[in-house]
Amino acid sequence: MAQEPAVASLEQQAIELARRGDFGADARRVNDELTRLAPGNQGAWTRLARCCLELGLLDEATSALDTALQVNPQNTIARNLHAEVARRRAGPAAAAPRRTRAATPRAAADQGRRAPVRTPTAGAARRGSVVLAGIGRAEFGTLAQLAPAVAAEALSARLDPLLMSLNDRPFAARVVEARNRAGHAGVRLFRRGSILPGRPGNIYVHHQGGRWEPQMHLGLLAAAQWRRDAVLAGIAFDLAAGGADDRAEAGRERLFRFFEAFQRQVASTWRVHLSDWLRANGGFVQHDDEPPATDRLPNEAVAWLVQIGSPAALERVFIGRGLFADRGEDIGIMTDGPRLLRWIEGTFTDLLPLWSTVYRGQLRG
Repeated sequence: MAQEPAVASLEQQAIELARRGDFGADARRVNDELTRLAPGNQGAWTRLARCCLELGLLDEATSALDTALQVNPQNTIARNLHAEVARRRAGPAAAAPRRTRAATPRAAADQGRRAPVRTPTAGAARRGSVVLAGIGRAEFGTLAQLAPAVAAEALSARLDPLLMSLNDRPFAARVVEARNRAGHAGVRLFRRGSILPGRPGNIYVHHQGGRWEPQMHLGLLAAAQWRRDAVLAGIAFDLAAGGADDRAEAGRERLFRFFEAFQRQVASTWRVHLSDWLRANGGFVQHDDEPPATDRLPNEAVAWLVQIGSPAALERVFIGRGLFADRGEDIGIMTDGPRLLRWIEGTFTDLLPLWSTVYRGQLRG
């Protein structure tokens, strides 16, 4: 009985450290002690393994993961961490075969020569094999530790190739065309060096010229400030006052009209479509300094959007989906540049009809 308060205290410490993304020496000590007092606590074993992994102690990580799987053979977090340990042991060279495409029937028939990997363009091949990188632990660590403006500058070199690749996608051309028809200049959706600082632990980018429009929005959140490391993609309304635009007051009023047009669409034509999309894609709504509302049912999320009475009371509303670093299947996407590119493209392509309806409809109105 005397151990119960100690276990509860250690568990609380361990969970709080994990929420902050802290898997260093202190977290290792706390979880190590917790596994000694509560050897059946599978969460403590997986957290201990994560700490050992972060500290480069691969043998200790493997031992902790083996114990976690003995406690619960269905522990998917432990299985995913096991795979990460194996990749670390193999080193960077082992990752290369994963990008190799399967041979086509024609290539298999022609054993006398090696067929080159076929890619859409030479530029895309160069970005995919050399420059285009994913977003992982190091980037989220930078975001958590630095002021947003400093983090935006530090991570631009990682994110700019991704943005330039998105510019080549069909959805981007359609957004640019819609804006051109409305009298706005520009031939590219995203500009190099356009990453913006948000609240602590948050940086983001929106399409060129989109400050006072419904935005094609891509953002990063750090767990230390937002509970979970995440990559977000979707439509956003930056409703806050101010900004670099010298016509900010008129711009904000214009944005309010866009948002009201969005609400009308979501309340009628798009209500079922948006609910279905959120449900099928794990989508959610996020606003202001609140973390993504992943626990809100799609119908409730849509109803909340429709019922917003005063957009001026909010600073930002986001509708889309995310990749979260505490989900093994998501890590595989966000850390692989080409897969991340396809995921973002798919999200923007799915939401483009809604964006277009609101954008063009309000301009006609």
